[in-house]
Amino acid sequence: MSVLSRVWRARGSTAAATTTTTSLQTLIFLSRALSTSCENTGIDPKAKAGAAAALPLNNNNSKKKKEGKGEGKHVQWVFLGCPGVGKGTYASRLSNLLGVPHIATGDLVRDELASSGPLSSQLDEIVSQGKLVSDEIIINLLSKRLEAGEAKGEAGFILDGFPRTVRQAEILEGVTDIDLVINLKLREEALLAKCLGRRICSECGGNYNVACIDIKGENGNPGMYMGPLLPPPHCASKLITRSDDKEEVVRERLRIYNEKSRPVEEFYRRRGKLLEFDLPGGIPESWPKLLQALNLEDPEDKQSVAA
Repeated sequence: MSVLSRVWRARGSTAAATTTTTSLQTLIFLSRALSTSCENTGIDPKAKAGAAAALPLNNNNSKKKKEGKGEGKHVQWVFLGCPGVGKGTYASRLSNLLGVPHIATGDLVRDELASSGPLSSQLDEIVSQGKLVSDEIIINLLSKRLEAGEAKGEAGFILDGFPRTVRQAEILEGVTDIDLVINLKLREEALLAKCLGRRICSECGGNYNVACIDIKGENGNPGMYMGPLLPPPHCASKLITRSDDKEEVVRERLRIYNEKSRPVEEFYRRRGKLLEFDLPGGIPESWPKLLQALNLEDPEDKQSVAA
């Protein structure tokens, strides 16, 4: 029996036992099975309704989390979007707001690369060429991260960078109920500039962007301005560029995304879970509108406006 057949058989057998086993345990089981082989928000009404049902407008989860009075909201969300669109930025902000972990598979891959573990050399070759990491590797890394989170009592998650293929989406759909899928969209010329402008502080690990994107409106398309995200003075001399942020690699990643991951958007669109959000600009312009689309409020943003 092929590995994939074993996976689907395993998925079918675990479905009947979901009342007694967690989706995490099933995902770990599937990982082991796989391892044996080698302002226009374009919102789908169903997705909008799902976001509203999951999160009332006056959410108090952020306040409870800050005051230590309660646990985070048990949301199970996915962020989709081309490489460099800002999934990590907005997923991280929502993670802090809702009190749920932000799990970025890109970070998991980079951590594994830095660890000099058994997968390090294999991953280095894949990443440097801009190719997609295999399902087996990604699911293995993700299952280990979720297992560690469960041991710490984490509830819910915001996934960033997974699923990237329909096969991954089908596996995820079979083991857990994703509430909402947020698809961030940005013009390709802005995406390319953002990726080439990314910098990381070699000391603290902070993420910055030196690109100043100023696209003039023409042919009926609105203009767009995205200012740079500059580091504080003590990080300025320690900035490095990610090894995969080269123009030819970025273009290849975008090509592969369009080929492999666009069908994932359609997968969730058919299920009424896809919320499409066109980024109108940088964080100051996009964050409030994303919150509005998700029926959320950020108390810190309101305080800064009031001040």
